[in-house]
Parts: sequence; structure tokens; C-alpha cells
Amino acid sequence: MKKTLFTVAMMLIFTVVSAQTNPYIVKTRSAMKDTIRAAADSTGTQHKGMTDFVSMHFKFHSLCDWKPGMKFMVMPDKYDLIVRTFCDAETNKEVSSTTLREKIMEYKGHNETRDGHSRLNFECLDNHKKYYFQIPNGSFDDYCYGKLGVPTLAYLGDVDIARKELIGKTLYTKTKVYREDTSVDGDGYREIEVPKNMEVKVVKVGVGSRSFPVKIIVADSEGKEFYQTVAMSRTNSGMRDDEFIMDSLKHTFYGAFEMLDDIMAVDASNYTAYIGKTIHTKIKTHLLNETTKKQQSIPRMAEYMVESITKHKDEDMYTIKLKSTILGTFFYGEVSMDPKVEPSNKYFGNIFAPGSGKYIETTEAARTMIRSGHVSIGFNEDQVMMAAGEPDDIKPGKGGEYTWVFQRSNKKLLLVKFNGTRHVIGTSVRNGTITGSTATPKTGGKASTSETAPAAPATSATKKDNWKDRNGTPL
Repeated sequence: MKKTLFTVAMMLIFTVVSAQTNPYIVKTRSAMKDTIRAAADSTGTQHKGMTDFVSMHFKFHSLCDWKPGMKFMVMPDKYDLIVRTFCDAETNKEVSSTTLREKIMEYKGHNETRDGHSRLNFECLDNHKKYYFQIPNGSFDDYCYGKLGVPTLAYLGDVDIARKELIGKTLYTKTKVYREDTSVDGDGYREIEVPKNMEVKVVKVGVGSRSFPVKIIVADSEGKEFYQTVAMSRTNSGMRDDEFIMDSLKHTFYGAFEMLDDIMAVDASNYTAYIGKTIHTKIKTHLLNETTKKQQSIPRMAEYMVESITKHKDEDMYTIKLKSTILGTFFYGEVSMDPKVEPSNKYFGNIFAPGSGKYIETTEAARTMIRSGHVSIGFNEDQVMMAAGEPDDIKPGKGGEYTWVFQRSNKKLLLVKFNGTRHVIGTSVRNGTITGSTATPKTGGKASTSETAPAAPATSATKKDNWKDRNGTPL
């Protein structure tokens, strides 16, 4: 019995070592911990014309355009373990996908056989044997224009580029559901929930699956690792573009992550491609609110639909008209389409990124208040930022309370006081200006140490939801 347990433990440890010898197979630290623990227990101890990070670096390769030398890894799904994909070129016999699992295949081209069948030829770089995939029906030209591709093959070109471009980069989470490995020698994982808009750093990039070949492992500020598998170029993904919706959306790069330094390569020749598209702010900025007729501070990750982009007659500036997807309110901004413009925060590609922003749930009563430019009792942090933008300073209080301070253009300070549950319990307006450093909100309880003009006690709420009666503090 002891000998059997020892053998099992040695096999587990061997799989850990062997998995680490393949640079394309990467795991979160949780998998290593689980495997070591198991061993110890066993022994009793894009849109056309829109250019961004993905479209600039990841080119889609139709099967018709595959070139010899392109590399793939065999990553069979459960169905592929039953239906065999490849044949041995020497024996013409089908080969189990299990035996080829995680082996690298190099494309060698295609040919027609004497009996009229089309074959895609590969060489396995791990065992130096030759294999082929026989097209089920029709000619190569007929087959290559579809999305079927070659089953089991994950495109390594995307993995190599992602590894070069992303490791060490700072990203922000865009969805709540990610994964954590539970084993090194297989596909075991558990789904975990993380906060949206959380800052993370890319620590590893490896291979995922055929449909989502790039596995991006990130770590949060405490070092906890989790990952998402995403499609980049969608080469040989076996999926149509319209299938990357609903649950599959989180398996696209922009559905899973936000890249702060991702600059859209928009200029005077292609800016019209963004009209009618959804974009969001990458940095804090200011826009003119059509309802209040005032310049409003706009936080990062605010989502808009581009209504129009109009060029000025006598200068290289453009007026953009945006519609808030949450409020329905229109905003206007002045931007440049010149990537070299100074200051750089005037460049459209530095301010905005394609795709959805932060989803915020609000009631119609709250949206009415925000549209009219009011912050009211009962608002949460997201609602306050929709109305007033990011605070210019944060002051700590007692018992978990804290105050956001906003510098208004008329040399007045708007003070918004929150309780420990991050809901507004009072607001007030004071004369004064902020001095010292600017604070950016991370979580409700964190505050800067810089001093501001003295804050009078905020007006207390006599009724938690009195903002529904439109009795808020105007901006």
C-alpha cells in the first residue's frame, strides 16, 4: 500500500516538472499549491478601420492564407478525444488526439492526393514525425474559406506575440468571472469572482484552447493569480465573429481586460469608423454636459456611443458628440486626431478606447437626478462619479466615514460625505480651493493626507432616499 502511494506521489511530482518544461503551458500558482498538497496528502504528509492594440498586433490568418512554418499546439477538447483529427503520414492510420496532446505542429502546406482528397500537412516538432489532416469533403479551395479550420489546433503565433507585448503590463479587469488552475497536469480549473475595474499585472502568457488560444495569467496587488483564455486574431478559432457574444464575450481581450496604455491608432483618415460605435474613457477627462451646459469631470471607464465627429473649419480639431449609454445624456468634447498633438490628453486615441466601459446599475429616479446635475443622499460612489466625476481629494473621517472633495470652476468646493457602506449621507458647498496633491479614489475608505480648505459639517439626511424627491446638491 505504501509503495502504491509513493508511486502516485512521484507521478504527481513528475507531471509538475514535465508541465514546466513546455513554455507554452502556464499555470496559476494555485495549481502548483493544489498539486503539491495532493502529493503530500498521498504520502500521508474589431471593427474595420478601427485600429487598437489587438488589430495592430494580431492579424487574422484565413486557412487559405496559411504559410509553411506557422506553428500550432494540439489542444483537444473532449469531443476531439473521440473523433481523431490527424493521420500518420507513414502509415496513413488515424492517430489519437490524446497522444498528440500539447505537442507543437508546424504547418508544411497542402496537397491533393491521387484519389482526389485534399490534405493539410504538418510536422510534429516534439517527435519529428509527419502527420496530415484530411479535408472531409471537397477541395482545399472550397474548404479554406469557411470557419471550420483544423480541429484541436491552437495558433501559437498569437501566444508568442501576446507574451512579448503583454508580460509585465498593467491591465484592468472588465468582467467578474475568471479562472484559477487546480492542476498542473490537466485542464482542471475553478471559476472565481473578482471585482470589475481592478488593477492587475500580467505575469505569464501561455496557450489556452483552440477557440481561445491565449491564456493570460494576471496577479492582483496581493499577488493572487487568476487567468482568462482569450481569442486575439481568431485564427483557426472555429468560431464565427458573431459567436463572440454573450458568455463568449469574456473570452475576447477587450471583454476580459482593459489596457490603460492601449492607444487607438485613429487619425484624420479613419476617425469616421468610430461613429455609431461604443467607446469608453481610459483617463479622467472633461466634457460639456448638454443638459447642465457646464463642463463636467468624467471618470475613467465611462461608456458612450459616438453620435458624431465634426472637423473644425480652420484648425485640426474636432468636436465629438457622445451619448451616455446609461443616462442617455449628450456630451461634447474637443479633440485632436493627431497622435503627436500636445498636450497628449487632447488626442482622441489617448482619451478613449473601443468597447464597453463600467456597467453601473441605477434607478430612473437616480438617473434623473444625475442628468440634472445633482448629488444626493443615498447615492453610491459610482452614481456620484457619474454626476461629478472623480474627486479631487479624499478626506478621512471617523467610524469608516470619509468625504470626497470636488473643486468647482467657481472657486467653490463640493463636499460629499459617505458612510461606511459607501453611500452619501450628506453634501455641502464651501468657498475655497484645493492645494496639494490630487487623490484618485481606489476604495471608499482610502483617503489622501493632503489638506484642503476647511470643510463644514455635511448636511445630514433626514431621509435616506430623499434624492428621489429631487432635493440634491447642484453641481
